[in-house]
Amino acid sequence: MAQLLTEAEIQEQAKVLSDWTVQDSKLQITRTFKDFIEAIEFVNKLVEPAESAGHHPDIEISYNKVKITLTTHDAGGLTQPDFDVAQVISQIN
Repeated sequence: MAQLLTEAEIQEQAKVLSDWTVQDSKLQITRTFKDFIEAIEFVNKLVEPAESAGHHPDIEISYNKVKITLTTHDAGGLTQPDFDVAQVISQIN
């Protein structure tokens, strides 16, 4: 199991993630697209990196908005893999 990050470590790593927020031991971002089709195309692009990392985001889709939440459920909070996957997601268009 991955080790929980300290609050200082979380804040330091969050500084380099634009548009992501830290709330209740979770990393979150909401992306807005032109329409539902673009939103789903984006979600489909998340499959391979999440599978490769063995770390899967929680995803909510509402028409053209996709909310992504990362946390390490079995550790009970934020760990390094959350920030690693967030970095990869940030680079996906």
